[in-house]
Amino acid sequence: MSTATKSGAVFGAVLALTWMVLGFWPFVFVAAAMVVGALGGRIMDGKLSVSNLVEAFRGKRSSS
Repeated sequence: MSTATKSGAVFGAVLALTWMVLGFWPFVFVAAAMVVGALGGRIMDGKLSVSNLVEAFRGKRSSS
């Protein structure tokens, strides 16, 4: 099983357990925190450029 598959399974399990045990709004908060953490990790690894991310949110297109 690949690392991405394992990460996806863990991600799904955490979200499912959060929803079942704590309810909908804590689930939304945990999901948002996981997304922010993943983005932060990609930025620190150098796999995501902050300037390209900002340009994407502004609607500018980038070919690189």
